[in-house]
Amino acid sequence: MRIAFLTAPEGVEQVELTEPWQAAVEAGHEPVLVSTESGEVQAFDHLDKADTFGVDAVVGEVSAESFGGLVLPGGVANPDFLRTDDKAVAFVKDFFEQGLPVAAICHAPWTLVEADVVRGRVLTSWPSLRTDLRNAGATWVDEQVKVCDNGPNKLVTSRKPGDLKAFCETFLDVFTEEAAG
Repeated sequence: MRIAFLTAPEGVEQVELTEPWQAAVEAGHEPVLVSTESGEVQAFDHLDKADTFGVDAVVGEVSAESFGGLVLPGGVANPDFLRTDDKAVAFVKDFFEQGLPVAAICHAPWTLVEADVVRGRVLTSWPSLRTDLRNAGATWVDEQVKVCDNGPNKLVTSRKPGDLKAFCETFLDVFTEEAAG
């Protein structure tokens, strides 16, 4: 299965990109790095620059129909940038309209708020997003990983890098289950 990993050109939390990416590869899936610009994305280790990664596709040139699911890595700057980009927000919304599974960790649900896809959903995130999510109509819970199937698709969310093991296992199980039927 092809899995889209959506990031901004700068600001993605490296471990929240690389660990789910590697888990997808090890499970036999094809991760695709999608960004708002071609070239490379600059990852961060919290506030320090880390590695760069080559972009495979640009939003506006691909659609959800090309993928089996979407992963939204966090980092504070990453979703803050994505939520201000109309094409990125439309790309995310397309996964919900197509009924495809989505996984988001840490600050990534900010992009979901902007896409207006959390109303009536139950999810978790970095604690500072709690009020934003509630104001957008979601129920926020403080759990390592939360799967919400109250909506057009399954939504997997986690709070922080310390939850990555559970996040990776859960989103891969959900994505595989959804692909099977």
